[in-house]
Amino acid sequence: MEKNAGRKQSVERRAAGFLKALLSAYIVTGILLVVLALLLYKAGLSEEVVNAGILLIYVISSFAGGFVMGKLTGNRKFLWGLVTGILYFILLIVISLGLYHSLQADLMNLATTFLLCAGGGMLGGMVS
Repeated sequence: MEKNAGRKQSVERRAAGFLKALLSAYIVTGILLVVLALLLYKAGLSEEVVNAGILLIYVISSFAGGFVMGKLTGNRKFLWGLVTGILYFILLIVISLGLYHSLQADLMNLATTFLLCAGGGMLGGMVS
């Protein structure tokens, strides 16, 4: 019975870690999107530059989430960073579906975004 209680605490601690990591990733996303919007307003950036900026924001944000998760876990940091990047992408898709009721990107863009988010999260975990 004591073994199950310890396992339950470990799962709860890991879930809390994921929430903290994802929250930090989305705070970074929000801040960087505001900066990008200001740059778009002031500098009149082209659509290609804005799209590249959005992809860069995804990588930086998933990196931040993976970094936080790596610091919280202490072992197998790359794996937990990878999972955080994947969860970041899934939450991004869920939010997009909730707002637009459809996906606004083709399959190639989704695959690229998935790889960038997963890679950014894994890199953040490894660096932590």
